[in-house]
Amino acid sequence: MKMYLISDNIDTCTGMRLAGVEGTVVQGKEELKAALDRVMADKEIAIVVLTEKFGREYPELIDEIRLSRSLPLLIEIPDRHGTQRGENFITSYVNEAIGLKV
Repeated sequence: MKMYLISDNIDTCTGMRLAGVEGTVVQGKEELKAALDRVMADKEIAIVVLTEKFGREYPELIDEIRLSRSLPLLIEIPDRHGTQRGENFITSYVNEAIGLKV
């Protein structure tokens, strides 16, 4: 199984290539949708890494894939500028997902 990166900047793509992860740089919703369609068609790709910007700007596109498919797994990572998420985003995510305060 492979991992694939879809990034909004060349720096993140270059860093991941140094780690052995292939990827592409896209700008805009249409390019993102086309890249996701290509990746979804490749049965060898099990994990798709996206920069956080895509999750913020196009949540409907990302959520549609997450809800309709079990593979590949979509993971959002910060880019070279760092994360835009709050300090306790994992705790709040767990609280929302299971309904319990951790």
